[in-house]
Amino acid sequence: GKEVVIANAIIAILTIGGQQLFSFFTFSCPCHVGQNLIYGLAFLGVPALILLIVGYALNNQTWRLVTGKRSHFEKVTKSNQFLKCKLICFVLCSITGRALVAPVTWLAVTLINGSYYVCAMSEYVPISYYGADPNLTASEHRAILATFPCSQLVPPELTRARDEVILLLRYQSQVAGWLLIAVVVITVFLSYCLASCFSPLSFLHFRYWSSYVHNEQELFDEATEQHSRLYAMQHVRKFFGFVPGSENVKEIRIPSLREWQAISGLAFLKQVDAEHYDYSLLHDWALKEHASGRYLKIDED
Repeated sequence: GKEVVIANAIIAILTIGGQQLFSFFTFSCPCHVGQNLIYGLAFLGVPALILLIVGYALNNQTWRLVTGKRSHFEKVTKSNQFLKCKLICFVLCSITGRALVAPVTWLAVTLINGSYYVCAMSEYVPISYYGADPNLTASEHRAILATFPCSQLVPPELTRARDEVILLLRYQSQVAGWLLIAVVVITVFLSYCLASCFSPLSFLHFRYWSSYVHNEQELFDEATEQHSRLYAMQHVRKFFGFVPGSENVKEIRIPSLREWQAISGLAFLKQVDAEHYDYSLLHDWALKEHASGRYLKIDED
């Protein structure tokens, strides 16, 4: 839908901006043998991994998929197991597709920029490429190549060789970045085409179904908010003796020390029978205790 496209575009733009700021303020190649590769790959992969995890965590479908599924799967019959697995795979693919927007954008932008790749791969350029001194050992060649990302460390006689190596690495990095973008675009397009081909609904019917699901979720959220507020209001009324917002409050209830202690502290979601839960300590108190005790009348003036 349009909302998904707009959300993905915003995520991609924010990722591009964050990558540029991140590179400008934090990236500084060590230009040392053995450290360049680790440093460059860390800046390439670790932020992408973090963005992937954040993408999973911020998707409501992730929590809808995993929340409470341990007890649910125990009740699934064998006849429905295959259908359930198919649905889970489909939802996982959908979640992963959304979660990959930011990390793929990060990888593509950093590869097109080329700085991280140049730092990581500089010491692995073939010696024959830039006409190195044949009298130097392989370790000495790698030490020289490792300094190429830092122009101030390169001797003047190697400036031209450095420029050639940097151009070669940037070429490789940018080609890899554009190939990544092409592969992702083609994969997304083919995925949507296959999903449309195997859809049991026609084009207009599918649009109607999407609209229905969206409206149902909005109405459900509104009803959930109102229902939970009214339900909680009954428990608060029982504890304090009045409903918040009431204009003509005749009396208020003074809770005892034991009652304050009963609703204070930490508590887990508590199952009271096969079908119902206690949502909080106040909820548990309201269902078990009688609202007797001391009441204080309120003067009308």
